[in-house]
Amino acid sequence: MTMRVTIALPVLLWPSFAHAAEEIAYHPVWAVPFVGMLASIALFPLAARHFWEHHQGKVAAVWGLAVLVPLLVWQGPLFAADALLHVALLEYIPFILVLLALFAVAGGIVVRGSLRGTPIVNTILLAIGTVLASFIGTTGASIVMIRPVLRANDDRKHSVHVIIFFIFLVSNIGGSLTPLGDPPLFLGFLRGVEFFWTTQHLFLPMALSAGILLTLFFVLDTVIYRREGHLVHDETPGEPIRISGWPNILLIGVIIGAILLSATLDLGTVTLLETTVALQDLLRDVTLIAVAAVAMLVTPKANLEANGFSWAPILEVAKLFAGIFVTLIPVLAMLRAGLEGPFAPLVAMVSNADGSANNFAYFWMTGILSSFLDNAPTYIVFFELAGGDPAYLMTAGSVTLGAISAGAVFMGANTYLGNAPNFMVYAIARNAGEPMPSFFGFMRWSGLILLPIFLLVSWLFYR
Repeated sequence: MTMRVTIALPVLLWPSFAHAAEEIAYHPVWAVPFVGMLASIALFPLAARHFWEHHQGKVAAVWGLAVLVPLLVWQGPLFAADALLHVALLEYIPFILVLLALFAVAGGIVVRGSLRGTPIVNTILLAIGTVLASFIGTTGASIVMIRPVLRANDDRKHSVHVIIFFIFLVSNIGGSLTPLGDPPLFLGFLRGVEFFWTTQHLFLPMALSAGILLTLFFVLDTVIYRREGHLVHDETPGEPIRISGWPNILLIGVIIGAILLSATLDLGTVTLLETTVALQDLLRDVTLIAVAAVAMLVTPKANLEANGFSWAPILEVAKLFAGIFVTLIPVLAMLRAGLEGPFAPLVAMVSNADGSANNFAYFWMTGILSSFLDNAPTYIVFFELAGGDPAYLMTAGSVTLGAISAGAVFMGANTYLGNAPNFMVYAIARNAGEPMPSFFGFMRWSGLILLPIFLLVSWLFYR
């Protein structure tokens, strides 16, 4: 039987390239750059940190060129240019601009005042950060909340557990209710998943997980707090809590409005080469750039300094994800081939004997890979493995999409590698003098605390 290719990139559907596209889509060697890109992100920070810090952009470029150069040589410049244009305009640029806008806006929001790291105060701070994460992103919430949490606990003898639970809740699980919350969900939004779909379908798994974690944290922190000799109820007056940066909070509303309007307006389209872009999406992207610029203009310098604001984290994400998105081009093509493609064994692992989706397997496989790679590209892989049709996945396949979404977002908390804010919080805490656990030390915490919770979630919601 002759194998046919069905892939998202219009460029690969050109009749003149049909045979070549079939070969590209079905040869497993095209997945090597994507695997190499993710392996670089996972291993270089551990094995060659100094090299990685100075050359991560070059490494990403090498893996990206490993896809683009063969396309250029074997298929021609027009073919390669359109493939690159497609992924840039429809996925990479919108993805980065949302992160940029949230990053710039959150950098100017500061929580000031005297906070004492009692169990009650710490639990409230973690709960606030968990809620914020779905509205200003896990990156934004982590930036806003980590320094108040560190200041509140600067007189504690033992506070590493506070930062670990912060990563679990604020940097990961809290971002599961909207596409603004976590990069995987925004990629789903770009592929057609409705804005409030995750709010409806992930609320109960998120509420259960967050509720268990907050309760467990309060009990653990109370025990540690008493052993340190503190009084659980400290009535000493302190400086009132206040929030600085209200114009930036209003700008978050502009970001949400721009994204919602892009999903509802129809202003027509414009075509560049073979890539068609909706004008409302271009309007959204321009608005996000304007929001980031306005945030920098209206934010007092003192707020940026209080948050230790730097462009370095977002620049790192931009460089690495440029490599990820380019190397994903052939991988997505192969995934859409399903049981007829080279990833047939992977398809079989997430399928029942009758061909239906094994949602339990989708949750755990998405989650395990999200723990050690990065949850955004992992989400894309399993989204496409489930068929890649948002209309079906939001309705008849809603449990499958929920399993993929929850697995990617929740289990990004299992290691420092799972989600970009994890490393950011780790670095900020280390700079503040916190003796953060090693890579495997952190995994001992997550294995003991998170895995039982995830087993319960998968048993209740994704059987």
